[in-house]
Amino acid sequence: MIYSIDVQITAPVNDTELADRVAAAVENVFPGADPEQRHGEVVAEVHSLDHFSELLHRREILDTARSEFFANRRGDTVSFDLKKQAAFEGVVNFAVGNPDELGDLHVRVRVEEPSVEAFVDHVAPPTEEGTPVTDDADS
Repeated sequence: MIYSIDVQITAPVNDTELADRVAAAVENVFPGADPEQRHGEVVAEVHSLDHFSELLHRREILDTARSEFFANRRGDTVSFDLKKQAAFEGVVNFAVGNPDELGDLHVRVRVEEPSVEAFVDHVAPPTEEGTPVTDDADS
């Protein structure tokens, strides 16, 4: 299946931070992003979440990811926040509750094709006892 998505990542750059480190945090989780520095923030865009999906699988946090995606869905758009320091280390850690004092990476995914549900199933498949469940198990 072909996926058509637009992913926008924004992150504040505080006075105590180096913009290059914030840009590196974005690139570590979203390779292919080309972060630009704009007025106290870093902004980037990508069109694939394949590496992000691999990171979710490695950390075995697919259920958490699914919960975040669906809890923050608005029509054809899914938004979520990631911890900036964890992203700098190449680790996905969802930011829930109070925002980090340095700010978080804000990610907005607009799904054009297929549906949001099908795309979420691709990036973070449903699990059973922590193991991804695939449709071909029925055959």
